[in-house]
Amino acid sequence: MREKARRAGKRHASFEEALEGLERIVEQLESGDLPLEQSLALFEEGVLLTRVCSERLEAAEKKIEVLMRDDAGGILVRDEDPAEYVRDADDAEGEAPPG
Repeated sequence: MREKARRAGKRHASFEEALEGLERIVEQLESGDLPLEQSLALFEEGVLLTRVCSERLEAAEKKIEVLMRDDAGGILVRDEDPAEYVRDADDAEGEAPPG
């Protein structure tokens, strides 16, 4: 019963909470010091958190799509370089772009 409540809590986690959980799991799994059963349990938890992240991203994309509609109901589309998103995200974290 406790495991079920824990999983339900993860399903309601924010994107950031789920991502932090994934980062912790990756660190633990990469250490290589865990027994097989514990590794499998962490992997299962990671899959759940990955789904949470995916759902949150899809919801954000839909919201952005609605916000980007023009007056006629069409979607405003701009060609952007995806590398700019990564660089801008790094800048937002306080990291300088390479160069």
